[in-house]
Amino acid sequence: MMSIPRTVSALALLVGTVGTTAAQSVYYPPVVGNTWETVDPAALGWCTDQLPALNSFLQQSNTKAFIVLKDGRIAIEQYFGTFTQDSLWYWASAGKSLTAFLVGKAQEEGFLDINAPSSTYLGTGWTSCTPAQEAAITVRNQLTMTSGLDDTGDLDCTAPSCLTYLAEPGNRWSYHNAPYTLLDGVITGATGQTLNSYLFNKLTLTTGLQGAFVQVGSNNVFFSKARAMARFGLMAMGQGQWNGTPVMADVTYFQAMVSPSQTLNEAYGYLWWLNGQGTFMLPGTQFTFNGPLMPNAPLDAYSALGKNGQICNVSPGTGLVVIRMGNLPDGLFVPNVYNDEIWQHLNAVICLPTAVDAPHRANGLDIHPNPATDRITVSIAGAIPQRIRIIGADGRECLSVQRSGQVDTASLPPGTYMAEATGADGTVVRSKLVVER
Repeated sequence: MMSIPRTVSALALLVGTVGTTAAQSVYYPPVVGNTWETVDPAALGWCTDQLPALNSFLQQSNTKAFIVLKDGRIAIEQYFGTFTQDSLWYWASAGKSLTAFLVGKAQEEGFLDINAPSSTYLGTGWTSCTPAQEAAITVRNQLTMTSGLDDTGDLDCTAPSCLTYLAEPGNRWSYHNAPYTLLDGVITGATGQTLNSYLFNKLTLTTGLQGAFVQVGSNNVFFSKARAMARFGLMAMGQGQWNGTPVMADVTYFQAMVSPSQTLNEAYGYLWWLNGQGTFMLPGTQFTFNGPLMPNAPLDAYSALGKNGQICNVSPGTGLVVIRMGNLPDGLFVPNVYNDEIWQHLNAVICLPTAVDAPHRANGLDIHPNPATDRITVSIAGAIPQRIRIIGADGRECLSVQRSGQVDTASLPPGTYMAEATGADGTVVRSKLVVER
């Protein structure tokens, strides 16, 4: 299925027409210090009466920090509980996108080649594969989650005994932490610098992004303040530049990083998640889902996403960077459904209809009751769908019904789901479904 071009985002076009949100020159805060210009959401023409609902949603979902930048200026900045602007928090897998940037920078400086075997920088014997199998795994495979290493055991274990052959590199997409984590060793082996030293020299000195990778079990986890993640998002929105100065001059690598990196999972770049693609895959499953990763988000958005709701959304077309740190207690590696809910509330603040509602009304999708308890009725333009699927927040199919408009939801635990209906003409439409008891 063809992806939706990043330059053509219906939601991005809408944002530019609401109130006074026409694009301004992008602001960059000073590299040193804590000065950061703000902009009043009311001055942007946003619906500020919707801010309490957004804040309530964030608070109820254990959010610690939430920041929205519009053209670089802080439009919304909210901290919850005892968390403050100076509090440190972990990025979890959102730090993968940071690592991808550092790999690209190391390639730009001639330290490595992402098409070279990973053993060039890690040394031979970093897996338990045969020499030929190991030599076939490249740095690009690590960046794209296509190493082919067996992901059925401990996903975090980086010991050679844990890294065994399952498939030829490039032929299978799987969200496997261990090969990613070993990119830290690739950077160190190639540059001769520690990961934190290289980050300080290439990002802290150029953008003011302060933080550090800390060893937690088998993983290297990045910790920082919320504004540091906002700086990273702003640099990413600028396509790798900061206030007119290239932080990454290799435009080809940057564009490849935030574009589909392989055909297996269109919604995955180099350790970045991509919205607006025709299909997507999620961790823990080999199933391919139709439609964009986050229907309510701008179609051009690319996101750094981490466990328990660590989120950095970047949308160049709208001039928006959206940061969320917190402790969403779902344990999911990729909080795409929760992120989509954030965009539903944020769209209301920006005075936009939710992206998921308008197309579904046009396609005649009707689900009632919603919220549901024991049973729902689903129709498309008054007709019975050919198929109805209920998908959980982890991307797994919970229920499937063929040629029926009735779905028994009594077995579903309370929570948020995605309802997907297929019409007689093959059209697939989706909407959020809430189950309550």
